[in-house]
Amino acid sequence: MRTIEDLDVAGKRVFVRADLNVPLDGDRITDDGRIRASLPTITALRERNARVIIGAHLGRPKGKVDPAYSLKPVAARLGELLGTEVRFASDTAGESAQAISRELADGEVALVENLRFEPGETSKDDAERGEFADRLAALAELYVGDGFGAVHRKHASVYDLPKRLPHAAGGLVLAEVNVLRKLTESPQRPYVVVLGGSKVSDKLGVIDNLLNTADRILIGGGMAYTFLAAQGYEVGASLLERDQIDTVKGYLRRAEERGVELVLPVDVVAAEKFAADAAHDVVDVREIPADRMGLDIGPASAELFASKLADAATVFWNGPMGVFEMEPYAKGTRSVAQALADSSAFTVVGGGDSAAAVRALGFDEKAFSHISTGGGASLEYLEGKTLPGIAALEE
Repeated sequence: MRTIEDLDVAGKRVFVRADLNVPLDGDRITDDGRIRASLPTITALRERNARVIIGAHLGRPKGKVDPAYSLKPVAARLGELLGTEVRFASDTAGESAQAISRELADGEVALVENLRFEPGETSKDDAERGEFADRLAALAELYVGDGFGAVHRKHASVYDLPKRLPHAAGGLVLAEVNVLRKLTESPQRPYVVVLGGSKVSDKLGVIDNLLNTADRILIGGGMAYTFLAAQGYEVGASLLERDQIDTVKGYLRRAEERGVELVLPVDVVAAEKFAADAAHDVVDVREIPADRMGLDIGPASAELFASKLADAATVFWNGPMGVFEMEPYAKGTRSVAQALADSSAFTVVGGGDSAAAVRALGFDEKAFSHISTGGGASLEYLEGKTLPGIAALEE
């Protein structure tokens, strides 16, 4: 892939596809990690006198304008972090965006409104996506793809736009791809993977592929209960995907055949209901009450998982161990994060809720080798899939 150093950007309008899909509480950004991750590429372009026009998405407004998903608060925060005004276009590629694009001076920055307000951004119809990509292309002379969290999407600004302009990969995308290649091509061993989150079905492909590459896989979070059920345990009112039990049984057999150690919780925090103030107790996985749901791994499991991470040379972690947003069920996730922070291994936090948990629980990001900005993109890369946004940048 070409880098921004390969582009002559001075005095040119450069469209940067960034990933600024941050969590909001009203107008308040609760985690600005993705904005901060975009700063190096934006700053590098500014220092070379580019006229930077940023496009990004927020949430899933489904092709309609929805003020709840406006990027206006993001523009304000980006300006604070850059130390300069970020002009905000009230549309994506209409009159406001066109006017700002014409008026930008060297080194100035603008952000257009949420790209997903346009149905053409996410359309499965090539012509509809292409029409929107044409309008975006009219805003700039060059394209930089730096939104790693969206590169697994065949969207107009990710896949079609770089086909219309001279293009290069931004520093964030290059860093992410470099890390993922380390995990897939030549990981230092033992290579330990920690998977959590709610559903097994979200991670079928990656589990299937990791059984060929990992030495040890630790399973926590809501998805663990389908694995426990596959082993014959009753899981009470815990999250369970019954239609995946046979698939999971197949994974358990394959892991044993291939010599991959697959580690499941031995105890859980079982609560009466999904609430922070619910009555809850630590129970053995063989004794989960029928009327209770597991909302975190228990202390014995946390100790077990930490011991299984102690000798790792490479660790990839995607998905929390419990409902970390509620303090009574955050200990398992905190324990895994601490084990990674204490490790001398090459540690990768695979974006999404895992990255949010690390920050929410107060860990120093520098304690980890890499924190990804793209959970879904990371998982699809580890599945061995071709990512449309990366393919477009490689052309």
